[in-house]
Amino acid sequence: MYIDATDLPRGGGYRMLVGSVMPRPIAWITSGTDPVNLAPFSAFTWVSVDPPMLGVTIQQRAVGGSRRDKDTLHNIRTTGEYVVNIADDMMLEQVHASSEGFTADVGEAEHLGLTLAPSVSVAVPRLAEVPVAMECRLDRIMRFSAVGGSFVVGTVVGWHVRDDVWGGDRIQYDRVHPIGRLAGPRYTRVGEIIELPPVPGG
Repeated sequence: MYIDATDLPRGGGYRMLVGSVMPRPIAWITSGTDPVNLAPFSAFTWVSVDPPMLGVTIQQRAVGGSRRDKDTLHNIRTTGEYVVNIADDMMLEQVHASSEGFTADVGEAEHLGLTLAPSVSVAVPRLAEVPVAMECRLDRIMRFSAVGGSFVVGTVVGWHVRDDVWGGDRIQYDRVHPIGRLAGPRYTRVGEIIELPPVPGG
């Protein structure tokens, strides 16, 4: 079967992408300071290693018959700072619950019983419980679609790594236990890890 992207109905591209690009790592972003906003985003990757930079796609939220920017995007655009928190699989239900469309006056972390901790280089707090948190400063925002799809690129200015996942010179991937996003309200845990010999010149 061949599916022509130009024949898809509105919203069809999203459904095809989330069914094709998976599993996706989840950026659990804290932004703003009064209150601190917390929201998960699964269209997330790194875009540079020197300097270290992350990119995350933030879609608009449907409100009634219209669409508006999410609080996360508004906060990042206003302050230029945010933190990308990486949840472990013990936090799955809280990650899912934080995607609810709370009003801007609700601090999701406190509402969900999570602990906020001070960052070092940015004013936005991080989540104390997560294995990894990356403090970021905004580099640029690129808008690709009239119905949403802002790609936010930020420079990582510092890492917080939980002691039990730090291996002395690197993060121990097998101790992080991250979760991934599939299509719809479905998630996955990291399963079997397969290690192969290095490829010469790779």
